[in-house]
Amino acid sequence: MLKPFYQEHLIEAGCDEAGRGCYSGPVFAAAVILPGDFFHPLLNDSKLVTKTNRETLRVFIEANATSYAVGIIDNEEIDMINILNASFKAMHKALDALSIRPELLLIDGNRFTAYNLLPHQCVVKGDSIYANIAAASILAKTYRDDYMQQLHKEFPQYNWKKNKGYGTLEHRTAIEQFGLCKYHRRSFNIDVMIKPEEL
Repeated sequence: MLKPFYQEHLIEAGCDEAGRGCYSGPVFAAAVILPGDFFHPLLNDSKLVTKTNRETLRVFIEANATSYAVGIIDNEEIDMINILNASFKAMHKALDALSIRPELLLIDGNRFTAYNLLPHQCVVKGDSIYANIAAASILAKTYRDDYMQQLHKEFPQYNWKKNKGYGTLEHRTAIEQFGLCKYHRRSFNIDVMIKPEEL
């Protein structure tokens, strides 16, 4: 069972990103503040939840979170500032959009760029430990997947509706055949391949 909070005295916002390891498309990040009584039995790291359950959770989170927001950094800016900085900037944009100012940030991962002098705690695999980070992972993943579905309509040859821009064998083969398009990141690592079951 996920832990509801890291501590009980400060208003926490959980933050996570989606799309960091992709070949194409933007990186999305979400920030979520949950009420003390928040619970859903399906909530977990988005990578461990089925697509159908992710959609169910997204609706539940949006209806029951105290505050939530999503930030996005496009592929061109990713290439300019690198994917790590882009991930942090997307989190900052999500935090900017929250209707309530958090007092502590819980960040999935081991690094973060400080935001507005707020204290933060990095948690490796935090999306499978804390509910607010897990909720952020669900929102970031579902919002990004929806976005990649739209980009697929413009460039169907890469089949982004299925691979979401990750480096699957199918996507790599399409790049070899058709080259890169305007939504591809020129800074991606071509040696990293994602297996279909990891999407």
